[in-house]
Amino acid sequence: MENRSPARKNALEKAWAILEKAPLIDGHNDLPMVIRHDPVAEGDIEKFRLDEEHATGDTDIPRLRRGGVSGQIWAAFAPSESTRPAMHTLEQIDLIMRMNEAFPDVFLPALSPDDALRAKQEGKIASITAVEGAIGLENSLAPLRVWFAAGVRLITLCHNGTLDWVDSATDVPRCGGLSAFGRSVVREMNRLGIMVDCAHVSADAMRQVLDVSSAPIVFSHSNARALCDHPRNVPDDVLARLPENDGIVMATFVPHFVSEAVRLWITPLRRLAGATLGDNWGKQIRAYEQEHGPAPIATVEQVADHVEYLAARVGAGRVGIGSDFWGGPDSPKGLEDVSCFPNLLAEMIARGWSEDHVAGLAGANFLRVFRAVEREAGKLRAAERKGCSAAGRRVDVPAG
Repeated sequence: MENRSPARKNALEKAWAILEKAPLIDGHNDLPMVIRHDPVAEGDIEKFRLDEEHATGDTDIPRLRRGGVSGQIWAAFAPSESTRPAMHTLEQIDLIMRMNEAFPDVFLPALSPDDALRAKQEGKIASITAVEGAIGLENSLAPLRVWFAAGVRLITLCHNGTLDWVDSATDVPRCGGLSAFGRSVVREMNRLGIMVDCAHVSADAMRQVLDVSSAPIVFSHSNARALCDHPRNVPDDVLARLPENDGIVMATFVPHFVSEAVRLWITPLRRLAGATLGDNWGKQIRAYEQEHGPAPIATVEQVADHVEYLAARVGAGRVGIGSDFWGGPDSPKGLEDVSCFPNLLAEMIARGWSEDHVAGLAGANFLRVFRAVEREAGKLRAAERKGCSAAGRRVDVPAG
């Protein structure tokens, strides 16, 4: 951060003191997609040179270390328009596994909250596998069981496109939120112990997931819609229900989810660009700026505004961090890459947040949800074994 006043330095020192003891767990990073699409690596972990600091992008091991990251949720992302979504998802899960195997001294595969804590104790980074966009289910519950066995512990139900069984926040609705199969997906995730992530679903789907889920839910990379009116952000009526569910909203750094000015400026460009982001996105932004003037800039302070707004509505114990770093050029000032997480914690300290609340924001709140989901799965499975709870029985309902 550019502000190096004594007060700011003191806040940053306090943030680092907290991170000496408390884990910092980020809710969403698209590095597996970046490695897959890198023109040199093309999915090859060794060629990507993850252990070297990159001049471009936002994520590598040296910067993860500098940012104090002790846990990272990696997205095995399958685009909504994928023609082979099941295989695409498996390939991305495999890429995360290969990344863990390539750097066993850095990454500890975390299947439980205890694993995440052990990673912190051992000076490693807990590597948590998520699926983003469950199009890879191909309208069957069976892949859920396979993904869980492969280490998946969080699933973002959809991405930017509506599926047969769940409506996306950024597409035309077809299900009125969730279909009967969509509700079965949520229940089976509860039974297995996979966190249900509503980051990309429509507001109606959010409400219906809250109706169905017996475990706390997650918004792994979303902000407050009241501050930035993007459909990917969480509306107030959903936030009002989250305390009863005891879930978590993990504030994201995506500029047009952070700043209303950025959202208004960039929306026409994103409509023109469609799904064409990646390496072309920076060029498209620069070309658009030549005609429409400089893009507004989101800031770490504005992300902190979302954190405070969310905490005021759901409680400081139900807010986390979900960066959504994806290798792109547009990040808030002060949060440019994975080395910058302490800047947000320092901003919260400067605003008067207690050590316990900052530690919760950094990772303790997420671990509480992770543990609660694990505990609920144990209860459902025990009830299923005893044959005394229909809620715990597995029923495969076809989509459609």
